[in-house]
Formats: sequence, C-alpha cells, structure tokens
Amino acid sequence: MTWKSQPDRYGLVAIAIHWTSAALIIGLMAAGFAAANVDDPATKALVLRLHAPLGVLVLLLTLARLLWWALGDRKPRPKPGEPAWRVRLAKATHVGLIFVTLGLAASGIALFALSGAAPIVFGGPPQALPDFWDFPPRYAHAVLARGAAVLIALHVSAALYHHVVLKDRLLSRMGIGR
Repeated sequence: MTWKSQPDRYGLVAIAIHWTSAALIIGLMAAGFAAANVDDPATKALVLRLHAPLGVLVLLLTLARLLWWALGDRKPRPKPGEPAWRVRLAKATHVGLIFVTLGLAASGIALFALSGAAPIVFGGPPQALPDFWDFPPRYAHAVLARGAAVLIALHVSAALYHHVVLKDRLLSRMGIGR
C-alpha cells in the first residue's frame, strides 16, 4: 500500500485521516449532543472541555485532508458498473460532509468567541455558562450538527449497502478487508 491513493484504493494518508476523523467525530457528536441536554453548569463545562478540543482536531484533520488533495492525491475511480446516480450521490455526500464540518467548526469558534465561554470552559473560575441560544452561531451549529448526522448516516448506510448487499468489497478501498 502506498502513501498516495491509487485508481482502485485510497492511500495510507487518506485512510488514516478518514478513520481518525470518523472516531473523533463520533466522540465529538456524542459530547455535543450531551452538552446540549445537560442543565448542570459544571457538567456542561466538563463536557464542553472534551467537545471543543475534539472539534479543533476534526477541523485540523479536515484541513489536512483538503491540503493532501491539493498536493495531488486523487480519489480512486468509482467502482466499475456503478450507476451514475450513485456516483453523484456519493460525491454530493462527501462534499456535504466537508462543508458541514467546516461550518460546524466556524460556528463553534464563533459561538465561543461571542459568548465569552472559552475562559469558563477551559479552566477559568467556575461560573455559570452563558445561554448559548442567545448567540446567533448556536442556531447554525444546531442545524449543521443535525445535517452532519444525516450525512453520516447516509455515508455509513451506503458503505454497509455495498458491503452487505452488493458484496462488492468497496470497503477494502478504505482499508477494511483485502
């Protein structure tokens, strides 16, 4: 296996970025949805202490992925015989995931900056967190988080469809199986 992607499979760098991002996003979404449903300020601050750095890591990995593509790594070609509508849907889902990730990072950073919550969350004196809904980026963050959940479900469902129903070994391109 090579560092760069080949016509029939992803390279080591793309695979590492993908699976690391996937693991971080699972934790990020769990922490984010948990924080949204916690009333105790100390617990919410604790959850946000996990959520915010994970968000920064996912942003950095997404930027690394974009830089890697800009440096010349190309995605593998679609599987032979793949219907054009599925190829378009996969591309739209992947592009959507990138935009949603960047939008979530931007709205999260803006929310922390406008609300003044960063010093509270990152070890400042214990005090009540602001009501994040008082700040416009919170609405964008909520909508984008739900959009991300839908796109992730679509992405995972498509991968499972290829693996379980079509049995076309598509997941092997991303390092699962041979």
